[in-house]
Amino acid sequence: MEHLQAYVAERLGEADGVLILDDTGFVKKGTTCQYSGTAGRTENPPRGTPSQIGVFAAYATTHGRAPADRELYLPKSWTDDRERCRAAKIPDERVFATKPELARAMVLRALASPLPIAWVTADAAYGQEWRFRRALEETAVGYVLAVPKSQPVPRFGRIDHLFSQAPDEAWEQRSCGNGAKGPRVYDWAAVQLPVIEDFDSERPTHHRWDTVYATNLSQAGVPVEFHLHLGVSQEFNSIVFDSGVARCRPRSGPQAT
Repeated sequence: MEHLQAYVAERLGEADGVLILDDTGFVKKGTTCQYSGTAGRTENPPRGTPSQIGVFAAYATTHGRAPADRELYLPKSWTDDRERCRAAKIPDERVFATKPELARAMVLRALASPLPIAWVTADAAYGQEWRFRRALEETAVGYVLAVPKSQPVPRFGRIDHLFSQAPDEAWEQRSCGNGAKGPRVYDWAAVQLPVIEDFDSERPTHHRWDTVYATNLSQAGVPVEFHLHLGVSQEFNSIVFDSGVARCRPRSGPQAT
């Protein structure tokens, strides 16, 4: 893996490179039933064959993108059965690890490699895990992590409840560039969050924000809102985003076009 990361760094490396983390399933007979994003369901005998789950890291810059690392996710039914692991040539020292824990290990390896990384991004399966977010902040790297709408925000409660109180003047329309069907225009609102006393010292590594963007993409014709958590890395002066999952909710204020 060190040789791969060195090769990718040489060919694609840029100072603002992004490390992208995600897991995917490989439908395969003889494995434990697990939810597979590839299949879109939990694979089980009545509905299909079980799947193996892998956690992957990719590296992306304006020059291109390429794989950077990988880990096989082993459920407890495997790691608790050492004979089964030995039969599959899984080392005895391999113990159970959650997907965010596997992702954290890959992030640390990537940061120790020649890959120049300014940002780490992942979906809500990783973003909702505070230990993973904290590990990223300890490395002083920027991050873009999805969070569910129920994500708690210190001193504010749920993230969706926070923005349900935003006044109309808090929203601003911005474009994310052109898409397949023309300009992608969204309504945005943001609020800066206070420091977290249990984590932050007198000089916190990141300033954190929460934001939300909305667009009229739902079939019902009501705005679809995406919740985000933003922060600014002190060391890299980078804006950090935690982009949340979509939800449909009517609201007043300017609408996306």
